[in-house]
Amino acid sequence: MGETAYTEAQPGGPGRSVSVTAVPGLPEIGPGFDLGAALGESTGLAGDDVVVVSQKAVSKAEGRVVALSQVEPGPEARRMAAEIDRDAVLVELVLRESRSIVRTDPERGILIAETHHGFICANAGIDASNMAEPGTVSLLPEDPDRSARRIRGEISAAAGVRPAVIISDSFGRAWRLGQAEVAIGMAGIAPLDDWRGRADRAGAVLGATSIAIADQIAAAADLVRDKTSGTPAAVVGGLARWVRDEDGPGCADQIRPPGDDLFR
Repeated sequence: MGETAYTEAQPGGPGRSVSVTAVPGLPEIGPGFDLGAALGESTGLAGDDVVVVSQKAVSKAEGRVVALSQVEPGPEARRMAAEIDRDAVLVELVLRESRSIVRTDPERGILIAETHHGFICANAGIDASNMAEPGTVSLLPEDPDRSARRIRGEISAAAGVRPAVIISDSFGRAWRLGQAEVAIGMAGIAPLDDWRGRADRAGAVLGATSIAIADQIAAAADLVRDKTSGTPAAVVGGLARWVRDEDGPGCADQIRPPGDDLFR
């Protein structure tokens, strides 16, 4: 079981410890797998913990897996695939999973899409890594917030506690190299800690500070797992001030409205 800890500075008070612990022993996940029950039974959870589950595990449990051999690319997919030198089948899936194509780069074969959820990401979140069957890919959950609420309910039924749940996925980031985990679905925790209108340490009123708490928790969880570890979940403890009884709005509050997006 991997574990790491660090100190979180409390505004106006002393620091405190935050723990991040990998959840070991989960089997290969397939359609219909009761992920929440398995998480509730495999680790001693507290009601103020945050359980972070990888998108891939959730998608597998929900049957969001597609065999590439069963996909017939249409004319638009074939045209776009020829432009960017990508597999037409993959492009067809990206088009199906997207409300719009934000950017293509023919020289590097990059396809950036806005998914039906409103996420901006490469290939609409379609992923071929860590698939049990060759020639298959996973799609994002149809409604990650609904998935998080369901998993939270399953954990509660199995363990008698209701920790917050975050579903995470690795996204690239504008202006920076490398990928980082972000929250794509959640229940029992607010995505943002909004400091606007509050005073900083010197008494100045903050006008723009809104901390992406759920994304930071998702990224922290990834410190105790990697793509070869076979541990699709982690528990983050010590975050009681952000965990709430109600499921909350999910990721909807975190997606930037198109009118506020200066880069599209």
